[in-house]
Amino acid sequence: MSSEGSHAERSSGSVDAAGVRVAVLVARFNGDVTERLLEGALACLRTHGAAEGDVDVYRVPGAWELPQAAARVVEAGRHDAVVALGCVIRGETPHFEYVSAEANRGLGAVARGSKAPVAFGVLTTDDRAQALARAAEGPGNKGYEAALSALQMVALYRGLETR
Repeated sequence: MSSEGSHAERSSGSVDAAGVRVAVLVARFNGDVTERLLEGALACLRTHGAAEGDVDVYRVPGAWELPQAAARVVEAGRHDAVVALGCVIRGETPHFEYVSAEANRGLGAVARGSKAPVAFGVLTTDDRAQALARAAEGPGNKGYEAALSALQMVALYRGLETR
């Protein structure tokens, strides 16, 4: 795990998720990890006041499909933010590099073209132990951090609209 601590622990100020519609996209591949990321994201949203009816969870096959799903969710225009959760673990072939790079590039492209923030919660680890450590319960959970980033960006965007 990063030695710099958790983004959630370093974040200051209050974030209010009341009335914020959030789409959480979660990859099924490496589901033992991504389900923990999902639990972290949902915990963050609940902690900050999101209503259950304002959070939609969409499952996709793997990290490769996250950008496609994010683009469709953004295009539909029903959510204030998107949180993309996935896990790519290095293997013995170059497959890791292709999938992780395209998930990164694809979600970045969607984020840059969207009026709603798209938070990146895709783990890219050398092994399953690293992935499980980043998906552990608590403030270091990267799903929690991605959801918190999404909420912070919604607040930023709304603040910019009122200036």
